[in-house]
Amino acid sequence: MNRTILITAAVLGIIAIALGAFAAHGLKEVLSIEAQQTFETGVRYQMYHAIMLLFVGGTTFLSVKSKKTIYYLVLIGVVFFSGSIYGLSTMDLTGLNFKSIGFITPIGGMLLILSWTLMLLNFLKLKRDNS
Repeated sequence: MNRTILITAAVLGIIAIALGAFAAHGLKEVLSIEAQQTFETGVRYQMYHAIMLLFVGGTTFLSVKSKKTIYYLVLIGVVFFSGSIYGLSTMDLTGLNFKSIGFITPIGGMLLILSWTLMLLNFLKLKRDNS
């Protein structure tokens, strides 16, 4: 599972960097400032969670079951949250109406929050270090 988590983290990071560069250079002239900022929010949250998955895949402080649950929460959360933001912010450019899927943005955000909460709960269960 660690290998899968780490590979996914790297792929999400690569995609975040590519989309961020694309937005900064390719979309700069065709999207409004507000749409650019919205797109960048999706990129930022995708990168935050790529980095989080790097930690999850490399730590021994989480059980295999918790890692697996966090992995799926983050993966689905990023697709729903960042993916819907990418679609919503480029609607004027693509001509596609992503408003009908806009309801998945907060669902994705809630899944991301749940992943962090699960990680916190695991950390709270750790025995205190006396050093």
